[in-house]
Amino acid sequence: MVHVGLLVHLRAKPGKEVDVARFVESGLALANQEPATPIWFALRLGPGMFGFFTAFADEAGRKAHLAGPVAAALTAQASELLAETPRIEPVEVLAAKVMS
Repeated sequence: MVHVGLLVHLRAKPGKEVDVARFVESGLALANQEPATPIWFALRLGPGMFGFFTAFADEAGRKAHLAGPVAAALTAQASELLAETPRIEPVEVLAAKVMS
């Protein structure tokens, strides 16, 4: 069961929307390398707005993700692709349906 998560909002620089869409999609391969990240979504939230939603069993998994390859790639690409600093919101998962 997952109990905690992260909701990350990304605003693309004008003209970089396609690049940001590709970037968030490419995060799946990196997230698959993280054993403590069982749930991961790349999102289009609106024109020029993208994001990630991830969920974890516990705080240790969330901290591992924040120190993992997806976060490193985001840090490396942010100044080139994003109009503002990513907004990272820790969230509590109140209920979830997870198919196995």
